[in-house]
Amino acid sequence: MAYQYVFHAQAPPVRVEEYKAKEAMAQSQVREPWPAGGCGTRVRGTGVGWMGLGPGERLATAYDLVEQMHYLYVRAVKARGLPVSAITSGCNPYVEVCLGNYRGTTRYYERKATPEWNQVFAFSRERVQATVLEVFVGDKDVVARDDYVGKVTFDVGEVPMRMPPDSPLAPQWYRLENVRDGGMTVHGEVMLAVWVGTQADEAFADAWHADAASVRGGDGVAAVQSTRSKVYMTPKLWYLRISVFEAQDVIPILAGAGNKGRHAEVFAKVQVGGVMLRTKPCSSRGLTSLAWNEELVFVVAEPFDEPAVLIVEARVHPGKDEIVGRVVLPLTLFEKRLDRQGTITQSQWFSLEPFGHPLRLPEATFAGRVHLRGCLEGAFHVMDEPTMYASDTRPTARQLCRPPIGVLEVGVLGAQGLAPMKTVDGRGTTDAYCVAKYGQKWVRTRTVVDSCSPRWNEQYTWEVYDPCTVLTLAVFDNCHLGSAAAGNGGAVKDQRIGKVRIRLSALDMDMVYTNAHQLVVLHPSGVRKNGDICLAVRLTCLSLASVVYLYGQPLLPKMHYIQPFTIAQLDGLRRQAMSIVAARLSRAEPPLRREVIEYMLDADSHLWSIRRSKTNFFRVTALLSGAASTVRWLADLCHWRNPATTILVHLLFVTLMCFPELILPTMFLYMSTIGVWNYRRRARRPPQMDVRLSCAEVTHPDELDEELDTFPTSRPNDVVRVRYDRLRSVAGRIQTVVGDVATQGERVRSLLTWRDLRATTMFTVFCLVAAVVSYVTPFRVVALVAGLYLLRHPRFRSRMPSAAGNFFKRLPSRADTMI
Repeated sequence: MAYQYVFHAQAPPVRVEEYKAKEAMAQSQVREPWPAGGCGTRVRGTGVGWMGLGPGERLATAYDLVEQMHYLYVRAVKARGLPVSAITSGCNPYVEVCLGNYRGTTRYYERKATPEWNQVFAFSRERVQATVLEVFVGDKDVVARDDYVGKVTFDVGEVPMRMPPDSPLAPQWYRLENVRDGGMTVHGEVMLAVWVGTQADEAFADAWHADAASVRGGDGVAAVQSTRSKVYMTPKLWYLRISVFEAQDVIPILAGAGNKGRHAEVFAKVQVGGVMLRTKPCSSRGLTSLAWNEELVFVVAEPFDEPAVLIVEARVHPGKDEIVGRVVLPLTLFEKRLDRQGTITQSQWFSLEPFGHPLRLPEATFAGRVHLRGCLEGAFHVMDEPTMYASDTRPTARQLCRPPIGVLEVGVLGAQGLAPMKTVDGRGTTDAYCVAKYGQKWVRTRTVVDSCSPRWNEQYTWEVYDPCTVLTLAVFDNCHLGSAAAGNGGAVKDQRIGKVRIRLSALDMDMVYTNAHQLVVLHPSGVRKNGDICLAVRLTCLSLASVVYLYGQPLLPKMHYIQPFTIAQLDGLRRQAMSIVAARLSRAEPPLRREVIEYMLDADSHLWSIRRSKTNFFRVTALLSGAASTVRWLADLCHWRNPATTILVHLLFVTLMCFPELILPTMFLYMSTIGVWNYRRRARRPPQMDVRLSCAEVTHPDELDEELDTFPTSRPNDVVRVRYDRLRSVAGRIQTVVGDVATQGERVRSLLTWRDLRATTMFTVFCLVAAVVSYVTPFRVVALVAGLYLLRHPRFRSRMPSAAGNFFKRLPSRADTMI
């Protein structure tokens, strides 16, 4: 049996008369994907507005955030009674669906009179508006020209419309008509179902779309398959914790006169999949016990196909290790620990298998034994994305998960003004698709071929367990279509067009946000603005009390605080998790490729970048600007730059000192007033990617090229040398700032450490006098005198530094003892 999936698209069809009144009425209920008010409007999330209906009249469809797109569906189920060809002594049947200039072809069967295809074709009503649908049953001839057995003709205006949740349309048997003899009936029947539906139809995801399948050469089957929309699930990830305690009766490896009397350095290595961790070496002499007492942590995914392999090695010579023995540990041997209190699991002894050392007897079957304890941690959340962009914080064990507190609905409407990502036949083009990730669910829209303004109008739903999480979306150019991709094989990668992050805590409950988000991507030549993507987002609250309660709970499961990992462990485990997720999802059909997953999960966020360093510096500067403004305002008060304001502050200060019980109420009232006042200035739409904040527009191209370089580097030595010198210069300035901060802290600590005998003596005497004065003097008097002294008139001030400042600057630090 051979297979063939081919779609043909010729010149755009000529527009003909409109469809009948019932379809026009249904089409009039559809709202434009970008409202007249622009892409920043908000609509109350009841389904009203997107469907043009009143309250209580919401259509029974899940696609209420996006524009309804009508498709003509044709399901070719099977055929029977087909005639036998006199030339081939059989029939190689296939179905060809023709609507205007678009044609879709099924696979064919060799010499089978009762074939079963069960294949669905979808034709967009926007691109094709022909009035006649023709379904041909053909006879495939691998040598000569194909022959048509018969056809069935449908009037497009008479095709029924189906709206979910209506049941699927039942297919019917249709008699085939002769193609050449004026419609005379021939032998054979074909079972078809023809209807008009929307993207909410369950056949939409598995249908062969005429607009997306008109690829440019290459393998038609693989190309069409890679354009379909799909939903992917992240594999269930566990932390595997293996504690290696000791080994006994290990057969010695060292031999020879040069090695006599030398201690062997023996260590244990554990390999799970492609990740290997090792313990520190332990010295031993001859037959003895080895003690490591180390803990190794891995990331594994269900189903547990790959075992853990423990290998004991001895260092014979510097740079040369010999295997003493090993043991294969299936992951099903380990207990799943689901408790939150960290109950210790039982340890076990495992026998080591010899590994073919020449000094070991051939009949030896025992190379010692090793003491281990292992468990699968279910009370942790396995991080596969940065914590600041986390979309899920639930533990692995579902028994420990909280119930959902809301539902997130995202409508991927379309994109505008996408930049051409490749050149085909001398013109720029883009085959765009969108990928969204939240929690363990990934979604991929269909690929719209050859369009810089694609319209997807696909809607997806996620359960929300924590409002302080982030939804990530990205747009890519599908580079696996056509003959160019087929010639390059697996070397070609999908190109990045841009990424969007939406924090759920920035969304109001039960509101629809329809916004255009700018797509920006870094390139070695600079930052590129590749257009906009329009999204409709709605967060529905199931329990407001649960949402308020979550704000007082830890962000991660409790085991992360009871048995915390180190920063280095978390980085390594996150890279393991990303590798496992990328390997699993890249084996799906159509695959979600590794470059897509790495971009979505920010795989390179841990690498050095001068641009990110500048961005973080400016963020800290902006954060401290408020405190600096407060200090400048206080300095203006002390210097009487505005006498009226200074007098008012004097009055307020004296009042608070006379009635200290008003201090805290005044502070809280002031902050609450500021919060209420800033409510009018709140953001009305989710924040977008800020190119200026990211320092992407003013960054030198060489710095961007360094950031986008591979690890390890692939650049020539002279370029690396220049970048290394630049890094030394930047690191030198950072080193100076860090040293100054450390100096100030050490001066504070030296007040009581007697590094300077006279300074510490004076400070100690001052503290004794201050203790006596503060004891005999009421606190309000001390505070009043100190405040009035601070706010004294400039006439009573000196331009020289204060005595306290001079005293502090004379204190010693540890900088004078550094080399």
